[in-house]
Amino acid sequence: MASAGGTRQVCIVGGGPAGLAAAIALRLEGFPVTVADSAQPPVDKACGEGLMPDSVEALESLGVKIPKGTGYPVRGVAFINGQAMLTGDFSKNTARGLRRTALHELLVRRASDLGVQLLWNARGVRIDQDGLLVNGSRLTATVVVGADGQNSRVRRDGGLSAVRHAQRRYGFRRHYRIAPWSDYVQLYWGRDCQVYVTPIAENEVGVALISGSPHFRLDQALGEFPNLQRRLEAAERSSREMGSVTGSRVLRRVSRPGMALVGDASGTVDAITGEGMRISFQQAIALAKACKAGDLFQYELAHRELRQRPNIMAAVMLLLARHDGFRRRAFSSLSERPEMFQRLLAVHIGESGFRKLLSWRLLPLGVTFLTA
Repeated sequence: MASAGGTRQVCIVGGGPAGLAAAIALRLEGFPVTVADSAQPPVDKACGEGLMPDSVEALESLGVKIPKGTGYPVRGVAFINGQAMLTGDFSKNTARGLRRTALHELLVRRASDLGVQLLWNARGVRIDQDGLLVNGSRLTATVVVGADGQNSRVRRDGGLSAVRHAQRRYGFRRHYRIAPWSDYVQLYWGRDCQVYVTPIAENEVGVALISGSPHFRLDQALGEFPNLQRRLEAAERSSREMGSVTGSRVLRRVSRPGMALVGDASGTVDAITGEGMRISFQQAIALAKACKAGDLFQYELAHRELRQRPNIMAAVMLLLARHDGFRRRAFSSLSERPEMFQRLLAVHIGESGFRKLLSWRLLPLGVTFLTA
């Protein structure tokens, strides 16, 4: 393990996936790390629970390996709009559907094995001049990391709450005891909502709803997708419905001297992209490198770069979500050229770049789109 030198302690507020990933990455760079969280593991949250290939690879770079038989292998992504369906396969056989609690347990175990001090059920956590106050005790820290979610107190108290852009939506998730009928993550497109179905075990799927209303719930949404509703109506519900805020939030800054933000505390990308975990893990790695270099501005730049591709893809997908006619024409055009959907998927998960799409091959697709 590389030496960070001296006793440059890092304190992290928030022990979810982003905070634990940051703790692991910082320990791998030699930093003493303490994580404080008011909850007790495993910590759950409403999310789609699909780990795309780049998410799995980021985890593996942190030494977090998903054991064989844990979760469910995912072949690719399927977009379903009425009777039309587009499918794209991942080029790497690494994607996995995985319960959020199982992922949390893997991260906790890895952090503990590396010697991260984990303070669960922490109370009275707040920023102090020299670090943190936790349970009435002072923890001295060179850097305080806010990984405490969308309503981050660290962000607020640290003066990092200024927003460039914000758009709020809502997500709800429930699990069903039923054998997966597809090895794709399926995204069903409705008039005012989207529903993800992720296989997470041999006998279980996760179903997640995203919409613009906090009052529009899964049972209502499934009425827009009769085929999916029929599959699930006889299945046992294996978890309660859980909700959370999603959407897009871009902050003006994610760091200042002695402080940085990661995960949802540092901004969000709409859950429709399925990129939340990947971004958090890669932010954690970038933060650790910046701390080792003693230059948090390096993290600021890396954070902006990590957001560029998912921000573009979120804008495209939300355009499809808002306009039924546009979505219908897009599905029709891509159905005529399935290889283009495959290329778009490759760009979406970082296996290819946008430049490869900006070629003459897009012209026939454009003509098909305009005449669909």
